[in-house]
Amino acid sequence: MELKESILKRRTANKAFLQKAVDEKHIRELIEAANRAPSHFNSQPWDFIIVTDPAIRKEIGKIAGESMKELIAKGEFFNRYLKYFRFSQQDIDKRKTGIHIDRMPKYLKPFVEKVFSDSALKIMKLLQVPTLLGRDQRKIVEGAPMLLGFMLKKEEYKPWEKSGIYSLISMGAALQNMWLTATSLGMGLQFVSTPMEIPENWEKILKILRVPDTHELMAVYRIGYMDEKTRRNTIDWVSDERRTFEDLVSWNYYEKKE
Repeated sequence: MELKESILKRRTANKAFLQKAVDEKHIRELIEAANRAPSHFNSQPWDFIIVTDPAIRKEIGKIAGESMKELIAKGEFFNRYLKYFRFSQQDIDKRKTGIHIDRMPKYLKPFVEKVFSDSALKIMKLLQVPTLLGRDQRKIVEGAPMLLGFMLKKEEYKPWEKSGIYSLISMGAALQNMWLTATSLGMGLQFVSTPMEIPENWEKILKILRVPDTHELMAVYRIGYMDEKTRRNTIDWVSDERRTFEDLVSWNYYEKKE
């Protein structure tokens, strides 16, 4: 696959992966691609934890599922990320940003417009929405053939210093290298973000992965081979829309867009 094709085909993988172990040759390709990213004075400030053990994946999947259930039940997730949700094709077409919740059970659709109100939250709990989302999250995380912990070395990642900024820029470049390589191999990635939203749950993952004090665990990703036939989650979203060139670019100096 050509580079441009990988860029255009890259997507966040929302649904379950093919039940097939990731080839060790492909794992090496992913890590080697990540390590070719630019870094401050060639510091290569990262280390990775590759998780293929089913028992560990199951532990992390359980934490991810519990985290999702708690976030939805308390309303924190919706309140925190309200500005990114789109519930109609017209809305996503107009804004060109955010995620379009295009799949949900029919019985929930009447409550979409009031999804952020206290009354709607009570209805969602009654209809077991937090449980549904938590279950789907647990299944896709524990069922992924591989999880990857992305760590930065604390001697480089110092948020109050320039090296901290450089490390984050380098991390983004490394991740993009990895993601595009994965796309070219017929694989997908997704950030396992819910445990990070709850500090005590993130601490559990730090202990499971035995992250040393010398490192900061920046993210955990699930990775596997894509299967177009796999059923989508009960509640799911797409994020294919992108802003136009004209909307993104100012020539010579910044001009506010209408």
